[in-house]
Formats: sequence, structure tokens, C-alpha cells
Amino acid sequence: MTDIKGLGTTTVASFFSEVGDITKYNHPQQLVNMAGLSLREHSSGKFKGQTRISKRGRKKLRKSLYMAVRPLVASNPTFKALHNYYTTRPNNPLKKQQSLIAL
Repeated sequence: MTDIKGLGTTTVASFFSEVGDITKYNHPQQLVNMAGLSLREHSSGKFKGQTRISKRGRKKLRKSLYMAVRPLVASNPTFKALHNYYTTRPNNPLKKQQSLIAL
């Protein structure tokens, strides 16, 4: 993972210290749920509330993922282009903070 431009050894170490052995997960959604990044919606009847992240997971993992994305967007052209797309797309553009969390 340190071969990816923008990720350092400290970032990778903090990720693996929270996740552990990555081969024990069968699906990427399991990691998303463990970090508390799965989406939840507060709705009732005809009322449809905002969709937010659940935050029902490991706070340190969520923070380390967010701190890893910031330098990726700054130095990696692929992540920068994806961040730019999320913030400028015509249908449902995201705020900059939301885009970083989505990445």
C-alpha cells in the first residue's frame, strides 16, 4: 500500500493496526461497516431525512481513513480527479468535506 502516491508508512500502519488481518474480510462492505462509514437515513412515513454516515464503528479507523485521503487528493492525480468530479458533477454535487469522506 505504500506504493500508492500519497500514502506513507504511518498511515498504512495505523490502518492495519485498526483492521488487523485484511484477508479475514470477505467483502469490502465489512470494512466500511467496521469504520462506521455505512449510510443511514432517518425517515418516517412520507418524511425522508438526510442520508448520513452511521458512525457506528471504530472512530480511530474512520479518522485514519480520513487523514489518509487528504494527502491522496493533494498529491495523487487519480484521487484529485475523482474529488473534482464529486464536487462539480451536475446531479447532486457534494461539498468538499462530503467528497473526502466518500473517497
